[in-house]
Amino acid sequence: MSLSIIDRCAAKGLRLTEQRRVIARVLEESDDHPDAEILHARAAAIDRRISLATVYRTLRVFDEAGILDKLEFGDGRARYEDAERAHHDHLIDLTSGQVIEFVDPEIEALQEKIAGRLGYRLKGHRLELFGVPLKKG
Repeated sequence: MSLSIIDRCAAKGLRLTEQRRVIARVLEESDDHPDAEILHARAAAIDRRISLATVYRTLRVFDEAGILDKLEFGDGRARYEDAERAHHDHLIDLTSGQVIEFVDPEIEALQEKIAGRLGYRLKGHRLELFGVPLKKG
């Protein structure tokens, strides 16, 4: 199992105030892709002294340290997830803004095949699909 966000911060020598610890804990407990405002609401529910500016600063520090991945899906809101989560791709619902995580072995194999055909070995990738729900009925 990978280290917690707090443990990785400590290992990188980042200063961990109590407010940063709360923000880290909220991030670890998130099973979605919160933006700064959502993260602020969750953190402020635990410690009302946490300001939106503190959340933004903490997200920047965690992102620059490689602890978080900053995701931008073209809607003007940066969202965040733990950089050490298992690999997955994203489908973004353009109607609701919901982000759906998925892994598809066929897509993974095809990406490797394409890279090999072009003379490359993949070291990583990010796939983001944007769509609208199919009409039912």
